[in-house]
Amino acid sequence: MKLLVTGSSGLIGSEIVRHFSALGWAVHGVDNNMRADFFGPQGDTRWNQRRLLADHPAFTHHECDIRDRRGISGLLAEVRPDAVVHTAAQPSHDLAASRPFDDFDTNAVGTLNMLEAARQWAPEAPFVHMSTNKVYGDRPNTLPLTELETRWEYSDPADWNGISEAMSIDQSKHSVFGASKVAADVMVQEYGRYFGMPSCCLRGGCLTGPNHSGVELHGFLSYLVKVAVTGGSYRVYGYKGKQVRDNIHSADVARFAEQFIAAPRCGEVYNIGGGRANSCSILEAFDRVAALTGTPVQYEYVEANREGDHICYVSDLGKMRAHYPGWDITVPLDAIFEQIVRAWRER
Repeated sequence: MKLLVTGSSGLIGSEIVRHFSALGWAVHGVDNNMRADFFGPQGDTRWNQRRLLADHPAFTHHECDIRDRRGISGLLAEVRPDAVVHTAAQPSHDLAASRPFDDFDTNAVGTLNMLEAARQWAPEAPFVHMSTNKVYGDRPNTLPLTELETRWEYSDPADWNGISEAMSIDQSKHSVFGASKVAADVMVQEYGRYFGMPSCCLRGGCLTGPNHSGVELHGFLSYLVKVAVTGGSYRVYGYKGKQVRDNIHSADVARFAEQFIAAPRCGEVYNIGGGRANSCSILEAFDRVAALTGTPVQYEYVEANREGDHICYVSDLGKMRAHYPGWDITVPLDAIFEQIVRAWRER
């Protein structure tokens, strides 16, 4: 069996490579280290690419840009994969505003290039797309919230399990990044519904893990730990540092991709995150990291929040669990923190 994964040197892409290599698949990775272009040397992922090539003999790296329509089509024609996992993206709110064409060409046009190449050369191959919870824009902020000592929390008990796929993605502020990801998300759904391709959008919450090259503009938990371990000051943008994220380990994302590929559906969407049990605020994350490192995290507070940022976001995992009862969260929040701290110390 052959798998093609884009963004193969990134957090989720590299986890997909490891997971499916362990299952005996021949994995073809597509990556051109655009993260270094977007975020500078700190975002460079070549170290991860080298590790994948050293650890997995059946892994093949392809230096290809998903914006290159002919190149992507030629690659799909050559590989003819049995499944596709598309994780490559421009992932930053802030960067998208300053480089909107690069953002849209990568997120929207790049996804269309992948979909059309898959339709031409591997139409039966399940297509898993890493979307984002930013497709909901700032609509989650309209839910009633209560301010607690260390976090914001949903006021209505009906919202306790978090945001479901029923939430509207329309008429809200998405950020330029969120808008480009909406375009990609809807196109993946359309290729499923219109052309009958097996496909799904995974609307990720806080995707994390020890292999993340976290930077200030993207990779909240990894970057926070990096600052704590290597020194420096973490900037908190608005909401008193009580904004909540649910954190899911990249290994659990890879496990869901395996489940979907084994029993695919057409044009589905799933909110994928750590859920209620793996949620924490920035202030709570500071305390967890300090407990592991023995040193308080230094930070500065900026009153203005990021445009379109979520105040409290917890992914409702009910639909995923109902469609794929063999899947669930296996890496708890404590283990996530421990692994990321250990990884940054080693790195």
